[in-house]
Amino acid sequence: MAKQTHPLDGVEVLVFDVFGTVADWRSSVIRELEEVGRKFKLDVSDNEWAEFADEWRKGYMINTKKVAAGGEGPKDTDVMHRMLLDNLLASERWSKVGTALDEKTRADLNMVWHRLNGWPEVVSALQTLKKKVIIVALSNGNLRLLVDMAKHAQFPWDTIFSTAMYDSFKPNPIVYESTLKHLSLSSTPQKAAMVAAHLFDVRGAAKAGMKTVYVPRGSEDTKEERESVKSKWEDKERGEVDLVVKDFEELARVFQV
Repeated sequence: MAKQTHPLDGVEVLVFDVFGTVADWRSSVIRELEEVGRKFKLDVSDNEWAEFADEWRKGYMINTKKVAAGGEGPKDTDVMHRMLLDNLLASERWSKVGTALDEKTRADLNMVWHRLNGWPEVVSALQTLKKKVIIVALSNGNLRLLVDMAKHAQFPWDTIFSTAMYDSFKPNPIVYESTLKHLSLSSTPQKAAMVAAHLFDVRGAAKAGMKTVYVPRGSEDTKEERESVKSKWEDKERGEVDLVVKDFEELARVFQV
């Protein structure tokens, strides 16, 4: 039996989560919130805008997981983001912001999720990886959002999968199973690897038989979670994922072995 040269030996497709893993949503959203603040001369500090962005994102994470588990809620991310935005602006804490923002401004602000920038190393590393394997996006974002973001940030995907295609969100098993089916890998799921900065995502992919790569991004998961994840490559007994990389450049080097 040939010796495995790297933990992703035999992988033909890398499946990437987008929000937080590929796209630096937090910096992108905070920057546009600050621009809104300056335009309307709002008395909101940079730290407060960061908290607003975090609350917006937290609501999204809670609601997508609820829907994935069979609960009620919007299944379109634009609708969900707008619902959460309006709820925040109607709250006591953010009412001074809500009073200042008209419908046009709210609608445009809600589209910030279509305009996210990538982490600094992402585009170059994806272009390198694309020469070796198929690279695809698998995100809770709707398809238009993901296409807009790819064009904006120049993500060179071979194709894009939105969970809206499956009428659910990650980590519902149907998302991973259906994506493998579309990739003609249902019988050989180990030929696909999920790349994500969220433990719930790599765990969901692993249950579908996919290999897993964890990328500890500072805006995702807790510090304790990020530091506790071990790879099977380094620790066969305690490793939970196949590989842990600090960024996409390190992932690209794996395929240059």
